[in-house]
Amino acid sequence: MAPFSWAGLALINTGLGRSRNAAHSMLGSMVAIGCALIAYFVVGRCLQGSAGEHSRILLAGGKRWDWMGAVAPFFSGLPPADARPWLTAWMGCLSASLAALIPLGSGMERWRLNAIGASSGILAAVTFPVIAHWAWAGGWLATLGTNFGLGVGFVDTGGSGVIQATGGLTALAMVWILGPRRGKYGHDGMPMAIPGHNVVYTLSGCVLALAGWIALNGAGAVLFARADVARIPLVAVNTILGAGGAGLAAAVLTRVRFGRPDASLTANGWVGGLVATSAGCVNLPPAAALLTGLVAGLLVTFSVEVLELRLDVDDPGGSISVHAIGGIWGLLAVGLLGRFSSGDAAGQTLAQLVGIATLIGFALPVAWGLNLLLNRIAPQRVPRDGERQGMDLYELGAGAYPDFVTHSEDFGQR
Repeated sequence: MAPFSWAGLALINTGLGRSRNAAHSMLGSMVAIGCALIAYFVVGRCLQGSAGEHSRILLAGGKRWDWMGAVAPFFSGLPPADARPWLTAWMGCLSASLAALIPLGSGMERWRLNAIGASSGILAAVTFPVIAHWAWAGGWLATLGTNFGLGVGFVDTGGSGVIQATGGLTALAMVWILGPRRGKYGHDGMPMAIPGHNVVYTLSGCVLALAGWIALNGAGAVLFARADVARIPLVAVNTILGAGGAGLAAAVLTRVRFGRPDASLTANGWVGGLVATSAGCVNLPPAAALLTGLVAGLLVTFSVEVLELRLDVDDPGGSISVHAIGGIWGLLAVGLLGRFSSGDAAGQTLAQLVGIATLIGFALPVAWGLNLLLNRIAPQRVPRDGERQGMDLYELGAGAYPDFVTHSEDFGQR
């Protein structure tokens, strides 16, 4: 079921884009997944590893700082008779490729197909596995509890930070590099509304994403939180409540503010709830999971508006708001609302804040720097004529809907 999360994000992004870019968006998702899987298989697993395997350790201040995995490439060192390392590797493949899909929502309609593949490979080979080692494989974030007495250490069971915020921060880096779409901002600097072409794709993608998230969160609970299988129903309940609460909060908020509920923002809120509840899916009581989702739906909705209107960030799929903002809120919610055996709420919150600061301080500059270097080697953005034609015609030579007129010339753009 976990690959349903791939299908969900791909459909959401495609539906939120214009029809002349639909085929390119779906193919770009497949390219991102494929390149991320290969990069993780060749390099990423070496840097991530899993708890108990060889890793690179620094000794400082009398403490052991486990900062990077040191295992064999190509999954060659995995014991054939032990299922857990293989399941961890499988989870890594799924997670790295899901993180690679997230920036596509921000860069769509102007991001070259070959650049999508190269950028996805960078994320899966460098950024994601290092963060995953710190949080999931016994790295220094996971041991903040034993080393410094901060609760039970940094907790991110289902990947609100490792997968979602990493992908969302990479999306922000890509928006900075690519710039806004042609026609998004008028001569006066005000943003123009560019509605998506198929809200049915988007809302259908939300349902598929829910199925995939339940599987991913359940796997994370067993593999990384060492939860008993009997707690999987709690994980599923929390995931559903988070999504439902966030979607409803976004729908009500847009109804109050605009007079009608906004379908695209409601979809963003729904996924934001999935993102936010992932970190504490096994540690949150159901009421806390619902509250986490409700807050996520509100945050995502306001964030989309602030980024577009105030910061001139053109994010067609809302990836930054959904995955970066939603993921960061989910990590914080673990400390504020989660239940742990240590009973040290203040220490746990501080551990989560350390993890959030680490994510922002590592994932964002690394993603920006490596992709900026890639952009110097091979430009990531298509020429203006490519945007005017649409990515389907320009890069694929055929549209997703050949029997229909999918666009007209745009005027008054900068």
